[in-house]
Amino acid sequence: MTDVLSSVCGIERVINKQDQKSMLDKVIPIAGELKNQGGGVLDAKWILLSNSGSHADSEKEGLRLEAHGGFFGSGKEKKTQTAIVEFLCDKERTGLENLWNSEDQYTEKRKRADGDASEPVVDDKDLPSLTFVKYDTSRPSEDILRLEWRTKHACVGAKEEKDAEQGHRWGFFTWFILIAFLSTATYLIFGSWLNYNRYGARGWDLLPHGDTIRDVPYLLKDWIRRVVNTVQGGGSRGGYAAV
Repeated sequence: MTDVLSSVCGIERVINKQDQKSMLDKVIPIAGELKNQGGGVLDAKWILLSNSGSHADSEKEGLRLEAHGGFFGSGKEKKTQTAIVEFLCDKERTGLENLWNSEDQYTEKRKRADGDASEPVVDDKDLPSLTFVKYDTSRPSEDILRLEWRTKHACVGAKEEKDAEQGHRWGFFTWFILIAFLSTATYLIFGSWLNYNRYGARGWDLLPHGDTIRDVPYLLKDWIRRVVNTVQGGGSRGGYAAV
C-alpha cells in the first residue's frame, strides 16, 4: 500500500511470544480526507449523546464523533473504514492522562484483551483517558473502530468555564504595567518623603528630580518640533552652493 496521510490510523503488530517484542505488520488509514488516495471524504459528524435518541446514551454526558474516508484492501476485498469516538465527560481528566506511548505496552493490552485473570486490578485513575473499545471487522464492506476518550472538555459548559477562567487571568503586559505603575508610585512617594524630612522641601521640590520632571513637557515639545521640521524639510533641496 502506498503511503497516505490520514487523521486516524489503525496499526497492526505481530508479537513474538518468546521475547514479547512487537513488529509493525500493517497500517490501516481509518479516517481522513483520502478521496484522492483511494478512499473517501472525512464527512465528520458530531452528535450530542444526550440527544442521540439511544436509551444507552441518555445517561451519558459528552459527544460522539463519526469520521469516514479510510479504506483497506483493494478490488473486491476493499473495505471502507469508519472511526467512532465517544468523548465522555470526566471533570477530573484533561484527556492526556496515561496515554499509550511506547511499544512495550502492547503486551499488557494483549493480556487485557485475552482476559488474563492473573492481571492485577488497575485503579480507574491509572487507566488511560483514551481507551480502545472495539475494532469491528464483521461487516462485509465496512470496518468500524470504536474509541472512548474521557476529558473535562466534553462536559456541558466546559467552554464557558474555560472562558471565565481565562478572563480572571492577567496577561504579561497587564502585570508589566501594574508593576511599573507601583514601582513609579513607590519611588515618587519615598523620594518626596525623603526630601520633606531632610530638606523641608515644598511643592515641586518635594518630587525627586523635580527639575527634570518639570522640564519633561518642554523637552517633549522640543522633540516633536524637531521631528516635524525634519519631516517637512526632508524633500527640500534649497540652499546656497559655494561659488
